[in-house]
Amino acid sequence: MKRVLILGAGVSGHTAASYIKKWAGRKAEVIVMTPNSKWNWIPSNIWVGVDMMTTDDVTFDLAPVYEKAGITFVQALAQEVFPEGSADHEKPFVRGMRTGDRTGEMVEVEYDYLINATGPRLNFGATEGLGNGSELGSHTVSVCTAAHAEHAAKELKTQIEKAKQMNAGDEKLRVLIGTGNATCTCQGAAWEYINNVDFVLREAGVRDRFDLTWISNEQVLGDFGMGTVALKSSGHYVSSKTFAESLFVEKDINWITQAGVNKIEEGVAHYETLAGEFGQEKFDFAMLIPPFSGVPLKAYDKSGADISDDIFAKNGFMKVDADYTQKPYEEWSSDDWPKTYQSPKYDNMWAIGIAFAPPHFISKPMHSPNGTLIAPAPPRTGQPSGTMAHAVAKTVVDRIKGRKSPAHEAPMSRMGAACVASTGKSLLKGSAATICVYPVVPDFKEYPQTGRDENLTFGEIGLAGHWLKHLLHYLFIYKAKMKAFWSFIPD
Repeated sequence: MKRVLILGAGVSGHTAASYIKKWAGRKAEVIVMTPNSKWNWIPSNIWVGVDMMTTDDVTFDLAPVYEKAGITFVQALAQEVFPEGSADHEKPFVRGMRTGDRTGEMVEVEYDYLINATGPRLNFGATEGLGNGSELGSHTVSVCTAAHAEHAAKELKTQIEKAKQMNAGDEKLRVLIGTGNATCTCQGAAWEYINNVDFVLREAGVRDRFDLTWISNEQVLGDFGMGTVALKSSGHYVSSKTFAESLFVEKDINWITQAGVNKIEEGVAHYETLAGEFGQEKFDFAMLIPPFSGVPLKAYDKSGADISDDIFAKNGFMKVDADYTQKPYEEWSSDDWPKTYQSPKYDNMWAIGIAFAPPHFISKPMHSPNGTLIAPAPPRTGQPSGTMAHAVAKTVVDRIKGRKSPAHEAPMSRMGAACVASTGKSLLKGSAATICVYPVVPDFKEYPQTGRDENLTFGEIGLAGHWLKHLLHYLFIYKAKMKAFWSFIPD
């Protein structure tokens, strides 16, 4: 029996674990090491953040699900990887610190195959004053976790109650939502959140008492770290910039782009623009997404020498089969992106989801005259994470069963992605933008005009989109719980 150790139980890690156990059965011992006791359907956190769902609606306990599936659950934070073993261990292993009821105990787990699916570290400390999104006294809130989103909902409710007590002529309350650093990713979650905040304010009858402002490090609104996308919408081709701006104009939402937030004080966000100018935006309520970095994993060889720089990039994400050569933007290619997500140094290690190090930005990186990089990092969450996990799970199972087939591939340069972005939660009055992009990483050799297939890249907005997102919420939680016929639900 081969042992597969998976670090992390988010979309990518949980997907890999469930498929490997299903396909390999008794030939594989599958172990998941994660510091969290619960699984979280993160796309619905934005609804928790506006009090339209609860934490119980978007999370469930992992232990009973894994026990039923025959997967070993180790609640611990991975800290050190020994891919060659050590003087005391013949086999490779990971050392971690237990969390939960046994917090502080050290645990060591040996493996035959390792999948790094740790996801990101929410790097709140990268921006002065950003806080951690949930502690009392934080200047801003977050929707990155269910607990953060629950706290955000309480703070938003306070502002709504304050608005209801306002008198005619009182100064409007100011809401600021977007990214909290010059190199953030995950603009999509913030974009959904500001649209849902707009919706609940209208439902509460107080929208006219608020000014809503979007702030982000995107070069243009609707970039989302993928470069401006040409979308086919209602039979016409429009840019994602036009698509996003039209919606914000309709909803009377202001926007500031090309902005790197660099400091937060009570009620004030300070930022630098690509033009090199410095500004500030006042707020009464702010939800700013933090930048991501890799979790603080260290790696050591057989002798105990630190080989972290060989395994991980400077941002903490794991190096895989990508081209990390430093070269000018004009020389970047879709071929630079990984295909198998396997470590180039150890052939029994992979990194999937946010855990792998991207070779470069997708949107063109830009610097202000002051030398500040202001550019959105490439997204690789949601559907791409599941697709990568599915491919790597197939490769691992092939290895376990002794098949000599080549590694399965899931390059983002040949991968489509669908995103259903909520713009208001209501079965009769809600809406969502359904956007499909192919490929995620543009390929200008294959599609010289826009880098993407114009027939497979489109977007529509409406009530049907909300119904779809609502359905997907329940489908994916059902799938994650590995209930009957779960594998028939696409990743």
